[in-house]
Amino acid sequence: MATKDNGHGLPASWTKVWSRPIGWFINHLVYRTVVSGKSNVPAAGPVIFAANHISFLDGPVLFGASPRPMHILVKKEMFRGFLGSVLRGSGQIPVDRTGDRAALHLGKQLLDDGRCVGILPEGTRGSGSAGSISNGVAWLAINSGATVIPVAILGTRQGDEHRDHIPKPRRKLHVSFGEPITVKRRKGEPGRVSMDRAAAEIREALADHVQDAIRATGQGLPQDPAPGESTPQHRQTAVAGTPADHP
Repeated sequence: MATKDNGHGLPASWTKVWSRPIGWFINHLVYRTVVSGKSNVPAAGPVIFAANHISFLDGPVLFGASPRPMHILVKKEMFRGFLGSVLRGSGQIPVDRTGDRAALHLGKQLLDDGRCVGILPEGTRGSGSAGSISNGVAWLAINSGATVIPVAILGTRQGDEHRDHIPKPRRKLHVSFGEPITVKRRKGEPGRVSMDRAAAEIREALADHVQDAIRATGQGLPQDPAPGESTPQHRQTAVAGTPADHP
């Protein structure tokens, strides 16, 4: 299934024609997703959606809830068989979590093209509190000039549910789009310092927004780790390390 256009190897814009309705179906017919803050999303121009990550469902739920179509960075291991065809056909971006500059450069091209990129910068499913994120999202934001929208996703995993748990249909989920932020390199500031500072600003905005969403919805975060699970070592590659486990 071809997904490339305009000579740059970018996922084709037509991928949203069939994938967007599927996202709506998941959010409103399979689950009861309450979406807030859509007015915070710019109607045009490049946008990075930076969301917390607690479940396999986060990517599809984010994709379906967004007022604008997006291309989400997804770990390359998901691009196999039928699911891989679906991911490519819906315009998602495979990324190697051990370090993948090519995926981030593709993300930048998409942003330069005025599109939206989704990223779950905690790197893997956890508590979703955004206590730590990788620098990939900061690299994208600084080098593209795109607006960053922090997104809180709640309800896709609750209490002591395992990280692989898929909630039963009709559960109420919450997706909240926060106020936009921009991060820029300061004059005379070394690149690494800029990236670390930008990552800290995005992490703080995302963590604060998650807490605001918890207070507004009454829906808490899951335990991390869930009983019987070991705590995963946190992944922090210099540029990548930021994909979703699932779109």
